[in-house]
Amino acid sequence: MEWEGVVSRMNQESEDLPGQISPTRGKAGSTRSVSVFRMKNGIPGTQCVFFFGVYSVTFKSVEELYNTGIKKSSAADCTITHGGHIHDLAIKAGCHENELIDFSANINPAGPPASFRSTIKRTLDQVIHYPDHHYLDLVEAIALKHGGEPENIVVGNGSTELLYALPRALACKRALLPVPSYSDYGAAFRMAGIPVETVQLCAENNFLFEIEHLVKHLSGGDVVVFGQPNNPTGRMVNRDAIVNVAKAAPFSMFIIDESFADFVDGYSSLSLDALPNVIVLKSLTKFYAIPGLRLGFVHAAVPVANALRASLPLWSVNVFAQAVGIESLKDIAYAEAARHLIKRNRIRQVRRLNAIGSLRVFNGCANFLLLSLSNPRVNARRLAEELLKHKIAVRLCESFEGLDNNYIRIAVRSDEENKLLAFHLAEILNCKPIRIKRNHRTPAIMFQGTSSNAGKSVLTAAMCRVMVQDGISVAPFKAQNMSLNSFVTSDGGEMGRAQVVQAQACRVAPNVSMNPILLKPNSDTGSQVIVNGKSVGSMRVAQYVKYKSTAFNIVKENYDSLASQFDAIVLEGAGSPAEVNLKDHDIVNMRMASYAKSPVLLVGDIDRGGVFASFLGTMETFEPWEQSLVAGFIVNRFRGDASLLQSAFDYTFHHTGKPVIGVVPYITALGLPEEDSVTFKCSESLWDDTRKPVVTIGIIDLPHISNFTDFDALLLEPDVALRIVRTPGDLDSLDAVIIPGSKNVPADLAWLRSSQIADRLVSLAHGNKIEIIGICGGYQMLGKEIADPYGIESGGCKCSGLSLLDISTILGRDKILERTVATHKISGHTVSGYEIHHGRTTINGITVLLTNSKNEPAGAGTSDHRIWGTYLHGVFDRDPFRRWFIDRLRSNKGIFPLGKIVAQYDIESALDRLADIFRAAVNVKNIYRIMGL
Repeated sequence: MEWEGVVSRMNQESEDLPGQISPTRGKAGSTRSVSVFRMKNGIPGTQCVFFFGVYSVTFKSVEELYNTGIKKSSAADCTITHGGHIHDLAIKAGCHENELIDFSANINPAGPPASFRSTIKRTLDQVIHYPDHHYLDLVEAIALKHGGEPENIVVGNGSTELLYALPRALACKRALLPVPSYSDYGAAFRMAGIPVETVQLCAENNFLFEIEHLVKHLSGGDVVVFGQPNNPTGRMVNRDAIVNVAKAAPFSMFIIDESFADFVDGYSSLSLDALPNVIVLKSLTKFYAIPGLRLGFVHAAVPVANALRASLPLWSVNVFAQAVGIESLKDIAYAEAARHLIKRNRIRQVRRLNAIGSLRVFNGCANFLLLSLSNPRVNARRLAEELLKHKIAVRLCESFEGLDNNYIRIAVRSDEENKLLAFHLAEILNCKPIRIKRNHRTPAIMFQGTSSNAGKSVLTAAMCRVMVQDGISVAPFKAQNMSLNSFVTSDGGEMGRAQVVQAQACRVAPNVSMNPILLKPNSDTGSQVIVNGKSVGSMRVAQYVKYKSTAFNIVKENYDSLASQFDAIVLEGAGSPAEVNLKDHDIVNMRMASYAKSPVLLVGDIDRGGVFASFLGTMETFEPWEQSLVAGFIVNRFRGDASLLQSAFDYTFHHTGKPVIGVVPYITALGLPEEDSVTFKCSESLWDDTRKPVVTIGIIDLPHISNFTDFDALLLEPDVALRIVRTPGDLDSLDAVIIPGSKNVPADLAWLRSSQIADRLVSLAHGNKIEIIGICGGYQMLGKEIADPYGIESGGCKCSGLSLLDISTILGRDKILERTVATHKISGHTVSGYEIHHGRTTINGITVLLTNSKNEPAGAGTSDHRIWGTYLHGVFDRDPFRRWFIDRLRSNKGIFPLGKIVAQYDIESALDRLADIFRAAVNVKNIYRIMGL
């Protein structure tokens, strides 16, 4: 029985389908696709596939269709004829759309170009005007990128709009389609009333379309439509053969769909040949990952282009799509990186899938793969249903003519996602997993800051101590730290002091794997680079940028090793992730978070002002993948009633979609070492104004100061004030002055002289009016001479010291890294700390004041102890010696010594206090949920 009718559009909101039917011409009992909208007069015995939007439903008879109430929500019982219907798939999988891994749509896994968000924002003010309906700037950008003249290019609202308009613009009698292929090729021509004939491609020949065999079947008025590469097979047609056939059949038209051609390395578009009977159809949606914007174009001979333009509505391409298209086409680096990513990931995935039994891979050259199943227990639909249980969506291929329910198509996505798909495919088809290396994700959380000194180091330590208190085995990690405040581990490795404190918060021994890269600036443009605890030399900025790829591999190895030993990792970022000049070679912020699969909490310092602007501004610099890592914000150092900030929280959530998950108060006298010298450099003094100090000690603010935490313990003493010395006048009325460590002794000595602080120090020393202490580099400066024959800190020069002690120093090639316990001879007290120095110091005729366990000198000075120095960082950390030192200064002023310990330098109690404050300010259970604990 045959039937026919007039096509009319179905009301998509309609729940039932009573009324009239309008099929294209077809035979009863066939499975030819027909357009159905409303119908009456059921025709018993008819079996056909009816399309509703993107769904097709098979009925045994039209009467059955008449008697069945169909709703759009019945998608679970329908065959999806396009990929990417993530909303419906998520409903069926029982998860949120963001949780679904969508292999059904062939979209670039790299996401849109970095310019996407900024382009959209710049274009917002254009929405009050109609778009340029000539698309002049976009057409020019397309011509520049893909070749051709502007008059040859027609822009549309996605390639689909252009595809459906082309049959109306062409005077053609018949469409020839190799199948399987994109189903809308045939649908477009059938809708225009043009007969469609198909050429079946064979799986035995890997679905290769040999176009040269088609020439003898072509006649005037034919149009041949195919993909280059083809969807769903991913196969390419020989380019020379296309050109030869087009020339041999000048009265036939050839529509070549190059929507996936940008994924093919080295591909040369057919538009460059400018053949009059070749029409190139191209989508920008897939390659630039903008399916929600819709953008495509056609390159055709002028007569065809003009006819196509005339068939399109005005303003079909909006201002956002035009602007994004222009910017995306300029981004050569993005395109090259995307092709490299897809090619690498496709090759790896093919290798994995080939190892799975009962699965055949048709290897293509695009960003997707066609798979056929030969497992009698599992067909494609069953496989898709099983994968959805794991929140994975694939494309069923039975809607492609020539394919059946044993074929699926999968997109090429990130390597981790591809591994996951391969794992579950093997599990479902073989009933056992194949040997695929899968990275175990150790639960992690990362604290990043909107700026340096936002408080992320302290909050990292707080989270570490909270987790330890909750019985979780945890370790800290910072991929790269730039700080002159370092520490020596028990095995002689050098690492950042902040990670040492964080390790103490975790109650584990500090290890260089917690901070594999340490940068110690020794000039404005260079740093000493410490890798795995050992120096690999000094590098200027450009040198280190080149080294970063090597450094990141080292970072990942250390992270993997550390993560395998603990139940959770708390990571810390560096500086700000919004430093756009550093993002391309980032190894410590978002790139590290991505590698660790760690959610990110963004910390802002409200005490500086503008914290909510910094949250929003930081988010604006992020690409989509970076934004997806951000779990929320923490407001740090707040003074006042946090409830007053609710309107700001709401505003921030409205604009970013991310919540503020905590407000941490301003904490005074915390008692933990600072990570870097930011606070020190910004201070005039380092003591509480409520104190009434008896002793004042100066700390000289050297330009290259290092290990400034050597005097942190002195801050705890109630009778001590610390003053920052930056001018000669700052030395007045001091009881003692400390010359701290330096990363560039020659340069800092020159600064002491140019600032006239050196002359004032010498004058005070000769008058016995002050006690002068040198630590590490400061100890070397007190001597007569510092030689640097290997150019460790200078250009190989020799410089004179302050000559306040009879010592001389040579900077050796190798760095001394030691933990040291020593005895102070005059007081008899034990001191401890660590040594980090290249210097080898010779003591000539002065008193050895400190000796280590081997009875070797660890410090020396004048016999009256007025001028002395040591290499020992942390010399004041032990309470008895520190009190003896302060009481001696009191006695020198004629003030009675206290004679007992009044302050304890106890990091443990400080960490517990910090954890209590953090718990009260932040919902820790929420963070655990974010981490997946």
